[in-house]
Amino acid sequence: MSQSEIGADPSLLLVDDDEIFLNRLARAMEKRGFAVIRAVSVAQARAEVERRAPAYAVVDLRLEDGNGLDVVDALRARREDARIVVLTGYGAIATAVAAVKMGATDYLSKPADADDVMRALLPHDETLPPAPEAPMSADRVRWEHIQRVFEQCDRNVSETARRLHMHRRTLQRILAKRSPR
Repeated sequence: MSQSEIGADPSLLLVDDDEIFLNRLARAMEKRGFAVIRAVSVAQARAEVERRAPAYAVVDLRLEDGNGLDVVDALRARREDARIVVLTGYGAIATAVAAVKMGATDYLSKPADADDVMRALLPHDETLPPAPEAPMSADRVRWEHIQRVFEQCDRNVSETARRLHMHRRTLQRILAKRSPR
């Protein structure tokens, strides 16, 4: 990447409690021209944002000391033009919508490589993103819908089951399983 694509301020805050992933992504982003600031917790990330709000950020959604959306909110309050990507290993449409509503530019599921992060961070001229090479399966779409309704019902299993016209125990079994591919 050229410096002109990144802009005048190459500062990038990376927030992830998986230090191996954090360090690997930091090295890859430094090679692409970013000035990387690393944080392993919400508290550390918020302190970095207060010290100097970066132009870019990649924030893990679930951190040991809290929710990455708190970092998104803090950065958005200090720097409205920041481009923020939320990363998570627990991808669900409901959390993606929440992240974007709070000010995230994009949302990526782990594992995401440095090229995926670059595409999400930098603005594009395209009006629509390219079609996915591997679209979600029907089982995954069903699971995502159930997760969205579950979040809308404030994680209340009985209310979610009622709205989905589903037996509560069936819903509990579905929620206990990992997401389908």
